[in-house]
Amino acid sequence: MSIRRIAVYCGSAPGNDPVFAEAAVALVREMAARKIDLVYGGGRLGLMGLIADTMLEAGGEVHGVIPAALVDKEVAHLGLTELHQVAGMHERKAKMTELCDAFVCLPGGIGTLDELFEAWTWNALGYHAKPFCLLNVQGFWTGLGDFMDHVSASGFLSEGRRRQLLMADSPAQAIDRLDEAAANATQGMVW
Repeated sequence: MSIRRIAVYCGSAPGNDPVFAEAAVALVREMAARKIDLVYGGGRLGLMGLIADTMLEAGGEVHGVIPAALVDKEVAHLGLTELHQVAGMHERKAKMTELCDAFVCLPGGIGTLDELFEAWTWNALGYHAKPFCLLNVQGFWTGLGDFMDHVSASGFLSEGRRRQLLMADSPAQAIDRLDEAAANATQGMVW
């Protein structure tokens, strides 16, 4: 396995269905079982705090990255292996990208979407070749996948770029797909 750290994007809220928390715990436990450490947004609330606590309980490393302005709002998690405090969101995303080998998206809101789309854009432009996968918890990401198919069919997203957006129904499947994509990744633009 070439992946040693996965950046997980997810909500700073728990969502309104317990299945979101269950999926977050299952993902991190699968990562810990495979000796893959966690990179995440550094907060202690919602799914973010849950994944950090679960990984720490499993004995894995947790690397948090949080903007100074969010330290009090998200109540920074102070019990991590490493907590990076950065100036803003751009620095957060850049540092998370630097620290990880791949990305997984759990359910979340606009911050999660922002992180996903920036990671995807940077990948497509050749700034990095790190793969990313949506963990499709109870179909949470199905509509986004359908919309991206529509964007591609409308001529605004090449087939190569569309194929970069991996989707999985289970944590094991997500990590397996990321590992395969990382092994086959090449640096450079994807047109």
